[in-house]
Amino acid sequence: MPNFDSRHSFLVLNQPFIVDKGFEIVKAIGKGSFGLICSAKYTEAVDSTMVAIKQIDSAFQNSRTAKRALRELKLLRHFRNHKNITCLYDTDIVMHPDGVARLYIYEELVDCDLYQILHSGQSLTDSHYQCFIYQILCGLKFIHSANVLHRDIKPGNLLVNADCQLKICDFGLSRGYSNNMTENEQFVTEYVPTKWYRAPEIMLSYQGYSTAVDVWSTGCILAEFLNGKPMFEGDDYVNQLNKILQVLGSPNIETIKKINSKNVQDYILQLGNIPKIPFPVLFPNATKNAIDLLEKMLTFDPAERITVESALAHPYLSVWHDSDDEPVCPQKVDFMFEKVDDLDLLKEMIINEVNDFRRFAREPFAEMEDLLLEDQEDALEMQDDNKSLVLNGDIKTRPQVGSSFSDLSLTGMHDLNVERNSQEPFTTETTARKSSSTTGDSIQPSVTMLAEPDTNISFLQSRSSDSSNDNKFSDLEKELQTGLDGKSF
Repeated sequence: MPNFDSRHSFLVLNQPFIVDKGFEIVKAIGKGSFGLICSAKYTEAVDSTMVAIKQIDSAFQNSRTAKRALRELKLLRHFRNHKNITCLYDTDIVMHPDGVARLYIYEELVDCDLYQILHSGQSLTDSHYQCFIYQILCGLKFIHSANVLHRDIKPGNLLVNADCQLKICDFGLSRGYSNNMTENEQFVTEYVPTKWYRAPEIMLSYQGYSTAVDVWSTGCILAEFLNGKPMFEGDDYVNQLNKILQVLGSPNIETIKKINSKNVQDYILQLGNIPKIPFPVLFPNATKNAIDLLEKMLTFDPAERITVESALAHPYLSVWHDSDDEPVCPQKVDFMFEKVDDLDLLKEMIINEVNDFRRFAREPFAEMEDLLLEDQEDALEMQDDNKSLVLNGDIKTRPQVGSSFSDLSLTGMHDLNVERNSQEPFTTETTARKSSSTTGDSIQPSVTMLAEPDTNISFLQSRSSDSSNDNKFSDLEKELQTGLDGKSF
C-alpha cells in the first residue's frame, strides 16, 4: 500500500515532481496552465501498473482555481466507479521547495485521447463511431443522473485505450444543475474555452441551460467523425454563431425569443431566412441512422434536442444499447461548495477532501492493486460481452440479433504509440538534491529528462482552438461573450 509519509522527488522539466516512493516517474505526457502530468509506474504492484499523476500548480492560488481543483476532486471521486469515466486512484498535497503547496491527483493511465486519434490519420469506420458515441453517452447518462453537467465534452477530454474503451475526463468546468431552469443561472458563470463544441444556448445566454449542452457537444463529435473535420470551426463568437446558422438554418421565432439579448435577437432576424443544408448533402457517406441521430443531437433549440437516454436507444446505437448496462449514479452531487468564495475556507475543504479520500484508499479492502483491478474488471467484462473494438488488430462488434460477428481491421495505432512514446525516458543517473518538502531535509533522488515531451500530448490540457483576434470584439461579439459569462442582457 502506498506510504505517503515517504516520498521521493523527480526533476521534470526543471521542476520538482514529488510522489510516493511506490511510484517511479516514466515520462512527462502533458503540460499546461494547470501544471504538469506524468506517467508513472506503481512498482509495488505485481505487474508494475502504470498510472497518470497530475500535479496542479494553482490549486491554492485564488478562490477560482481552488474551487476548480475542489470540483475536480469531488467529481472524480463521485464518478470513479463508472467504466466510461476516468478513475481516481489517489490524491496528495505536497509542500514544494519553493514554499508553494501543490495538489497531486493519481488517475488511471489511458493510451491517448480522441483528439490524437482524429489527427493520427487512422482509418476509422462507422463501427468505431458507434462505439465511441455510445460510450460517451453512457458516461453522460451517469454524470447527468447525479445532476451534473460536464460542459466541456470535446475530443481532448475523451481518453481512449487501444481496445477502444473510452473514458470521460476533466471535470474542472462542470456544474450542478436543477430541473428548475432559473436555478441554473447561478452556475453559468465561468468561461468555457472551446467554442467549436459549445452549444448555442451557452453562447446566447438562454435562461439557464440543461444537460442538452453535453448532447450538442457529443453531436459535434459525431459530425466530426462523419465529416473528417470539426463541424463548426468559428474564429470568434459571432463567426461561431454564423457557422451554426449557415448549417442548421434560421431558428423559428419561438426559439429566438428565448435568447435574453434583444441585440442578438435582432442580429439573427436581420440575417433573414437562412435555409438549412440537408445533412445527407453534408454527409453523403453517412448511414441513414447516423444522420437521423445527428439531426436530433444538433437541434438549435435545447428543448427540442434529443436526450441522452433517447440517444442511447436510437437505432444507430442498437448494436451496443443495453439498458441493463447503462446505470445511473446512485447519489446526487452536493454543489454547496460552489457558494464558497473565501480562499482559506476553500483550502480547508480541499485538504479535507484529500485526507478523506486518502483514508478511503488506504482502508484494508482498498489496496492500490484492488483499486486498479476494480477498473480492469470492468474492462474485461466489457470485452467478454463482445463490446470492445481494437485499434491494432481484429475488431469485434456486437452483432444484431441473427447476424454474425464481423471482423474489421484497423491500422495506425502502432504509429500513434510510436509518436507518443518517441521521447527519451527519464534517467536516474543524476546528482541527488535536497528537498524541503514534507519529507524533511533528507537527500532526495532526482531524475532528469533527456528530451522535451511531445507538446501535442496532453490528457487534460485545453487545446484552445480560439482565434488570436478574440480580444477585438465588436459590440455584438462583446454581448455574446457576456452571454457566455451568464449575465443578463
